[in-house]
Amino acid sequence: MSGEEIRDVAIGIVGGGPVGMVLALFLARHGVRSVLYNIDERARWHPKGNTHNARTMEHYRRLGLSEGVRRLGLPWDCPTDVAYFTRFGSHELGRLRMPSEAGRMAIVAASAKTDQVPEPIHRANQMYVETFLFETVAREPLITLRFGWRVHAMVQDRDGVSVEAEQVRDGAGERRRFAYAVGCDGGQSFVRRALGIRYHGFDTLDQPMYGGRSTATHLRMKTLLPDLIGRQRRGWMYTVLNPAQRMVLVSLNGEDEYLFFTKAPDPDVPPDDAEICRMIADAAGGDLPIEVLGHNPWTAGAALVADRFGEDRVLLCGDAVHLFTPTGGFGMNTGIDDAANLAWKLAAMVGGWGGPGLLASFEIERKPIAERNTTAARDFAITLGDLPVPAWIEEDGARGQAARRELGAYLEATLGEEFASLGVQLGARYDGSPIVAEDGAPPPFDPFVYTPSGVPGGRAPHLWLDAGRGRGSSLYDRLGWGFTLLCFGPSPPAVGALLQAARARAIPLEVMVLPDDDARALYGRDFALLRSDQHIAWRGNVLPPDPDRLLARVTGAAA
Repeated sequence: MSGEEIRDVAIGIVGGGPVGMVLALFLARHGVRSVLYNIDERARWHPKGNTHNARTMEHYRRLGLSEGVRRLGLPWDCPTDVAYFTRFGSHELGRLRMPSEAGRMAIVAASAKTDQVPEPIHRANQMYVETFLFETVAREPLITLRFGWRVHAMVQDRDGVSVEAEQVRDGAGERRRFAYAVGCDGGQSFVRRALGIRYHGFDTLDQPMYGGRSTATHLRMKTLLPDLIGRQRRGWMYTVLNPAQRMVLVSLNGEDEYLFFTKAPDPDVPPDDAEICRMIADAAGGDLPIEVLGHNPWTAGAALVADRFGEDRVLLCGDAVHLFTPTGGFGMNTGIDDAANLAWKLAAMVGGWGGPGLLASFEIERKPIAERNTTAARDFAITLGDLPVPAWIEEDGARGQAARRELGAYLEATLGEEFASLGVQLGARYDGSPIVAEDGAPPPFDPFVYTPSGVPGGRAPHLWLDAGRGRGSSLYDRLGWGFTLLCFGPSPPAVGALLQAARARAIPLEVMVLPDDDARALYGRDFALLRSDQHIAWRGNVLPPDPDRLLARVTGAAA
């Protein structure tokens, strides 16, 4: 490719899905410029994931986006129930009752000072949120958009990464030089393949549901809710279980648009609109008007993690390093958490205060989380996908009624955990990381329960700092974009030596004094040093006698 190499931007990001866009936005908050490449010219308009979990919502809040995201998706008053039917217009087997967005925010408004969920889970399809994120990155002056561009060459050396890309529409090209590059380009990642990195794990499941080659179909059905399900039974997700069918229907707008998941009858044949409509009619128990808006093939049951999360100056995030089955809604959310972990480390390297071991900590910290989360999603898929359904489940007599009661009780008792995975959502820990100063034993991991802990490595326990429950009231709202030293107690301590050591290393460090006894109880020590991603790097009852040594460790500069 002819032409001069452009060298004015620090980070190149390949892949403009939600993970790539959030990474670019985090870098911008750190004052770091990036170029964001994406083959499509805009965010792709097809339904995908539907869950933005509590941790992802905290990241959106950090970026000032959570209120905007909460305006997307289902109507404010629509319950987010998960309902199980023999057929949509027939017997309801069971229901997992979950509040509407209005209900969730009412819970936040009435929450205790030490409540750990300032940003509860939100149900909005990824296509809505991607469009919102695209509009946000388009307004950010530190992000250069290259949507409609394909990266076709990437070469790194000890000083940087050279990237060649071409415009998909007309073939016009450019070559740029970056300090670092990140592949956020999905399961077929060009960047991962260019590095010669492979996945390990499980690529599918052989079971009737959430297994094998599947189809996600975008539908419009104006009569399903008012005429068959009934508005009094509306929710967010509807599952059909009968001897002949297992399928899932997700409400996108709370009215007439849905995402329909079903196992492909022949994985080698493209989905047929007429066959999809027939399957819906069978699930509904009769014909109804259906408009097919699009299909997206996918493979259910995957639990894959890359062998490595990058190489030298090229890193990988999101589906480029981990692929999920959709049960639990962990895929995109794990990728967003990757981006939060990586962004501050890249900013530190670009800013000159990151040590030689800092970027290596990304894989050390995030790979165990990817393996944990992919396994949890696969386990949920096995629980639902291989569920036995009696042949007489639809009978009107006593035998059918008993079967429905038994299956409904099982669904409500067992599958509710898929939608109550707070331990997975908030419980990521980086124990054993070389940039975390260990102090104490962490709580045992429970996928369903989150236990706040001041032990370094975990998410900083949350605290409301005043009587309000809005922007500015959360501890997280007041943390710096570098490190933040929390000081618990009524009198501001002498922290001059630590601040001086931070200035000498050009490390951004802010100090926050919290005289509240409840805050001290949450963290278990008089001091806690928090990273930009809200994980605890260190804690203690006295400041270290050699503050430079501590700062060297938590920034990857220690030997």
